[in-house]
Amino acid sequence: MKIVSAVIKPFKLDDVRSALSDIGINGLTVYEVKGFGRQKGHTELYRGAEYVVDYIPKVKIEVAIDDDRVDAVIDAIIEASRTGKIGDGKIFVTNLENVVRIRTSESGSSAL
Repeated sequence: MKIVSAVIKPFKLDDVRSALSDIGINGLTVYEVKGFGRQKGHTELYRGAEYVVDYIPKVKIEVAIDDDRVDAVIDAIIEASRTGKIGDGKIFVTNLENVVRIRTSESGSSAL
């Protein structure tokens, strides 16, 4: 089992959710996060004063899946979230040792 974590632009969340739903992924977790990468933030003008925004608002999505679904999930996220501009985000894949469904005590792949 794997956890696929993606940090994307907030306005792309609905597109990614739809793309994942289309390939049969029914559950995901969403976090509102802030951070920066190569763009190092940006400056904005507010009421005539310029100020620096160090951390860019992003959305982090986590999906727990079986190993054989990883490539399909990554492809769906890329296709749905890509704008071709800097700051599109990153996808991280990590191993997931175990999952337990609290309601039924099922564990492993059956708990997904």
